[in-house]
Amino acid sequence: MTEAEFLKTYDITKYDRPSVTSDIVVFGFQNEEEQSYRQDQKKTLSLLLIKRGGYPFKDKWALPGGFVQKGEKIEQCAFRELKEETGIVPTNLMDIGTYSAYKRDPRGWVISNAFVSLVDEDSVKAVASDDAKEALWFNVEYSKKKNGEYLLELTSGKIKIKTTLVFVKEKFGRTEFHIKENSDLAFDHAQIIAEAVFILRKQVEDFEVLFDFLPERFTLTGLQKIQETILGVNLLAANFRRKVMPFVEETDEYTSGAGHRPAKLFKRKKVK
Repeated sequence: MTEAEFLKTYDITKYDRPSVTSDIVVFGFQNEEEQSYRQDQKKTLSLLLIKRGGYPFKDKWALPGGFVQKGEKIEQCAFRELKEETGIVPTNLMDIGTYSAYKRDPRGWVISNAFVSLVDEDSVKAVASDDAKEALWFNVEYSKKKNGEYLLELTSGKIKIKTTLVFVKEKFGRTEFHIKENSDLAFDHAQIIAEAVFILRKQVEDFEVLFDFLPERFTLTGLQKIQETILGVNLLAANFRRKVMPFVEETDEYTSGAGHRPAKLFKRKKVK
């Protein structure tokens, strides 16, 4: 029997097959003007959530995402769903892992591949569409309790979502959590969000990863702001620029727009 003959008679339906989805953790940062940027203020990471318009978890908050269509790559699904549900088209997406717990979705066996993206909140306006009722930016806060558990708090105006998580293990650069107590978040999205924050915080100390989220031209102030926001710290500009200069090169371009002084634009230095 040839391979072509084997494939012609092969019955893939003999094996159970899961549905496949993409979920996108979209973190945002505010590109403040130079004057306000110099103020010693706390940097807060933001997260984009949608309110589900249908069952399951109707009216609960969730990550943007949806089912992979036939002939579509999982990453293509992530870009498509993000645009359909929020109107946002990110520069790039970073794959952070697969979530395959059997009962993670009450509709049946559904495996999700999760992605992370960084976007400038000022340059995009999240608008709910498709099967999402609402799209909002939430401030992200983490705190470690005395008993070793973690409290994830997501706040947008008067809306406050709290989830208690338990640390499970750390392996191959990934930190795994278990949801102990959840409030108003759909599916296992609290776990995905928690693990995405820890993964991103480890990754952004490497400038090469940060560049993948940025447009081709960027300011050093903007780059520093992204790293500060993710890490939740204030960095000395002189120290930051000293560390980043080996990875960037100047262009002849400047920012434009009213209300602030034009700033020099840089680009990622090509690897020789």
